[in-house]
Amino acid sequence: MTQFRSSYRHNLDDLRNTVLRMGAFAEGMLSRAMQALVNQDVELAREVHRSDDVADDFDREIERTAISLLASQQPVAGDLRSILGALRIATDLERIADYAKDIAKVTIAVAPTPWFAPLEDTALMGEMACELLRQALRAFADQDLVLAHKVAADDEKLDELWHKLWAQLNLRMAGDPEVISQATYLLLVARYLERIGDHTINIMERLNYMETGKLEPMA
Repeated sequence: MTQFRSSYRHNLDDLRNTVLRMGAFAEGMLSRAMQALVNQDVELAREVHRSDDVADDFDREIERTAISLLASQQPVAGDLRSILGALRIATDLERIADYAKDIAKVTIAVAPTPWFAPLEDTALMGEMACELLRQALRAFADQDLVLAHKVAADDEKLDELWHKLWAQLNLRMAGDPEVISQATYLLLVARYLERIGDHTINIMERLNYMETGKLEPMA
């Protein structure tokens, strides 16, 4: 029985570690996607686009492990919440990776034409989204609910920058029709980054559920 429980705990730890590895991979995708966007680096953008398959592999691995644990161990209470939480967090991480791929696709689409202006606020928004995700992964690794609530609060700054960019880009398009195509793409990128913030908050809400049994909004 002791050996059985030891194997069970080991599998739970593996599940948690796989979620963390997936999170680090998704954050790396996002960071590289933003670098490619700002520098109009098409080769890097294509690398990010291809790497989405790895994120999908992580998602499937987590699903297989979780289903196996649910079927074979019939966990209850905290362990059940941990497994279900890992499944839901993997879904949010997969969506973050998808958005990183979408940002890479924007880079490829606009590459022939230099940006009409430096992407300072867009780059800042990308940095903020990456940092939110890094902090969220640290909170998950350390089971730190204080940090989780800080991440949720910091997402408001990302939302504020999204609204600022939306207003700026719409004003620029109204005054200069020649930038409409690029500005529309940048609006999409800003929206993707805002949604990444939302998925990061989802992860923090799942952590709160795993640790307390309470599923409640944190933003």
